[in-house]
Amino acid sequence: MSARGFRGGIHPPDCKDLTRDKAIEILALPEKVVIPLRQHIGAPAEALVEVGALVKKGQVIGQAKGFVSAPVHSSLSGKVKKIANYPHPSGPEMLAVEIESDGEDAWVEGLTEERDIEKLTVQKIKDKITAAGIVGLGGAAFPTHVKLAPPEDRKIETVILNGAECEPYLTADHRLMVEEADAIIEGLQVLMRVLGVTKGYVGIEDNKPESLTSMMRAAAGTPIEVVSLHVKYPQGAEKQLIKAINNKEVPPGGLPMDVGVVVQNVGTAYAVYEAVKYGRPLIERITTVTGHGIKEPKNLKVRIGTATQEVIDACGGFNDEMGRLIYGGPMMGIGHYNLDVPIVKGTSGILVMRADEIRERESQPCIRCGRCSSVCPMYLEPSAMGIFSERDRFDDAEKYNVMDCIECGCCSFVCPSDRPLVHLFRYAKSEIVKKRKKEVN
Repeated sequence: MSARGFRGGIHPPDCKDLTRDKAIEILALPEKVVIPLRQHIGAPAEALVEVGALVKKGQVIGQAKGFVSAPVHSSLSGKVKKIANYPHPSGPEMLAVEIESDGEDAWVEGLTEERDIEKLTVQKIKDKITAAGIVGLGGAAFPTHVKLAPPEDRKIETVILNGAECEPYLTADHRLMVEEADAIIEGLQVLMRVLGVTKGYVGIEDNKPESLTSMMRAAAGTPIEVVSLHVKYPQGAEKQLIKAINNKEVPPGGLPMDVGVVVQNVGTAYAVYEAVKYGRPLIERITTVTGHGIKEPKNLKVRIGTATQEVIDACGGFNDEMGRLIYGGPMMGIGHYNLDVPIVKGTSGILVMRADEIRERESQPCIRCGRCSSVCPMYLEPSAMGIFSERDRFDDAEKYNVMDCIECGCCSFVCPSDRPLVHLFRYAKSEIVKKRKKEVN
């Protein structure tokens, strides 16, 4: 099999050996969970429960507000203790529901198994996916039902499952593909049926031979092709994945549906299968807990709302030289300091780095070397965008297509001047969005 790829990108050390061969373990039932009402792109859910209410596992506790939103469910049975602002992985505190476990872990009534998914109507499948609160589990957390409802003028021809997992250290998707390949393929077939397409792909980097073997076995005899991809970051980004697999380029400012493609994560496909087959909402996810600052790195199945401290404790705690904690991976993750932060739907990993692994160097002026442009997978000019952004010349940054930046961090990784390019781009993009909103209002 010949591996495929895309132009640009980098090759950071993958550091996946810490957990690559660690089978998924189920984390013990927590004594309490703190479940944020915002765990997805779009409008946050609105609380449906009150303090003192008794809830069951899988019960809706947050109702979706708007089309681009998703319901939130209790991840255990127990009593609502508080509804207040709590620490959140994204940074600022957000409204969340604290639930104390009753130890029974009883499911909400009414969940039934479908003996034959093929007999379900497309609308019934969509309803199940929407009700389950499924979002993209690769990190973006975009509500899945929205991707499954493209505009009528967008003809979808292909569904691609992202199994690249190109972010260093993380192995949650890899282990899921090794251990639950059949369910993932069935989930992909459900997605294909909803979108009315006859061809599906699963893209996997070729440093995951066990995943490739497992998924090829599960896909045998189906209209699904498992594609081996070059090991290169950011291979798992939607536009790069589409280029590598279909040789199609999403236009600037466009979306995958503009070229007839819908991309979902393998974890999302698994969640779709669980929702459609068994009626189970998204109340847990696989999270890689890794890094040299952790005593025993693991891949854990964790209830949504579980505190980071409990997850760290399950992995033996920190090594003495712990230096930094990151939600996600080293390239696109978010650093944090509060161990009360809960696991949310988008928490693909928790990375703990040692102090001696952290490079602290002062940023220097751009030397116009061009390395950032050579690795940018979006064909942008990061050096120019960075200069405009730090000087608040947002109109110029927009002319240089800063809004097309996928914030992968390749430019920052290779920059000899250690410029905080991704941070500058996020700053510029936020200011451009503010300006656009003012113009509309």
